[in-house]
Formats: sequence, structure tokens, C-alpha cells
Amino acid sequence: MSRQLATFVLGGAHYGVDVLLVQEALRSQDRTPVPLAPSGVAGLVNLRGEVVLSIDLRHRLGLAPLAEDAEPMMVVVQVDGEPISLLVDEVGDVIDVAESQFETPPDTLDPALRELIVGAYKLPTGLLMALDVQKATAQAA
Repeated sequence: MSRQLATFVLGGAHYGVDVLLVQEALRSQDRTPVPLAPSGVAGLVNLRGEVVLSIDLRHRLGLAPLAEDAEPMMVVVQVDGEPISLLVDEVGDVIDVAESQFETPPDTLDPALRELIVGAYKLPTGLLMALDVQKATAQAA
């Protein structure tokens, strides 16, 4: 049995989320800051008239901030029926992965990151970590 994952890059590592959760992938848009919001909340974006919370996944995963001159991309996912924009470094492809490629999260992962990862898929090009969207957005949403 296989499943499809929408992939993206953060800090040089490859991540994926179930394609059924993804609404769209876009270039970054202007964000309105949210006063007193938890750290990791990048602001609010207007997507065709709908106000959407934007979360900086670099912060959530414990990575250094993106360079000032670099512009993140957005992967808009559905969480509990609401769209949430995840800021990522680069949007990848939709790929098919087989259950035989799936393994539990590597022991070498930082414990904070490990709790946000469902598991990893061994691919010919490297390791693809499957992100738990619910957990990754829980503290910020």
C-alpha cells in the first residue's frame, strides 16, 4: 500500500505531509503581525479574502531563522477544517511512498523535533520525514 506526500525543504532536510491535507502551495505573501501571539506565529495572511494563520515551521522545528534576504514559501494545510499556512524554505513535489519504506523516527533526532515527526521514509535520494501537521500547529493555533 502506498500514500502520497507533498514534500518541502526546511534547513536542508526534506519533510512531507499527507497530500490530502494540503490545500495549496504558494509564494509567501505579506503577513500582518499578531500582537501577543505565541512565538512561531508568523502572522496572518489574506488568501483570496480568507484570513489564514501563518506558522513559521523553522521556529517550530528549532531551526535558525531564514536569512533576511530569503523569502519563504507557503504550504496551506487543513487542520480541523481550517486552513493554516506553513512557512517553508522550498516546496517540493508530490511523491508516492510505500509502507515498506516507512520507519519510526530516527533516534538521532532532537527530542523536540522527534515528537513532531510521525516517521521517516527511506528514499533513493535520502530520508523524508513525515510531519505530524496536527502536532506541528497545535501550540501556535
